[in-house]
Amino acid sequence: MTPLASVLDRIAAALERLTPPPPPAPDFSNADAFVWQAASQHLQPVERVNRVAISLLKGIDRVRDTLLDNTARFASGLPANNALLWGARGMGKSSLVKAVHAEVVAARRAGDPLKLVEIHREDIESLPELMARLRPARCRFIVFCDDLSFDGGDTSYKSLKAALEGGLEGRPDNVLFYATSNRRHLIPRDMVDNERATAINPGEAVEEKVSLSDRFGLWLGFHNCSQDEYLTMVMAYAAHFRVPTPPDVLAREALEWAATRGNRSGRVAWQFIQDSAGRAGVTISGADAPG
Repeated sequence: MTPLASVLDRIAAALERLTPPPPPAPDFSNADAFVWQAASQHLQPVERVNRVAISLLKGIDRVRDTLLDNTARFASGLPANNALLWGARGMGKSSLVKAVHAEVVAARRAGDPLKLVEIHREDIESLPELMARLRPARCRFIVFCDDLSFDGGDTSYKSLKAALEGGLEGRPDNVLFYATSNRRHLIPRDMVDNERATAINPGEAVEEKVSLSDRFGLWLGFHNCSQDEYLTMVMAYAAHFRVPTPPDVLAREALEWAATRGNRSGRVAWQFIQDSAGRAGVTISGADAPG
């Protein structure tokens, strides 16, 4: 071997030592749910998902049935849509995604497994890398992002658009994307107005922003609940967790609880039940909490 070849071999070996090894292929048999760790390109198994039974989600029957049907069709290999669950805070958007996943998994007896993968909002730019990791797997995946929105000069929405529909490869056939947001349009109006003011073609600038929501075939709206719906949620939780407080007392205290918060929602109902159960000496597992 010539001296030059020896030097080149040493340089190549040093570069290989500096280059991190590729991440190992994920083992999806470990769990039904995973969290995407973007920094390490790792899918972290979740031993016990923080969710409630779908029967405890009250006042959202229409959107529940729509999302359940969409998810069941996808799990069976049939066409299905990406879904955006938008609207009032605390009305069970993320809880429904997790509950629907559990319901479909429990009902399946054959076919490819259905896994739930959560990606954090701040890691959306890594969505294409996550899709690439999931594409070759013999599973089907619901990729889920909670509280998704974009502000200011944030351009990571472009990664989301490309991952959902664009690009040469497009979205993998075994991946569906569900997101929750307080906004129907993920881009705020002031961001659209700023873009329009500086754009050569204002109409095209607005169209680019609005088209992000169009990547979701299902728009499922969640609205503030009525007093009757709120009390139905409270009573369902009380019955499920066997809170011994008499119904008339429970209803009166639940309304007082909501009044102090100026809001009625599934989250407020859950917070009240935690307080009521604690005062009654009833234990509730943290993993039973709605998301």
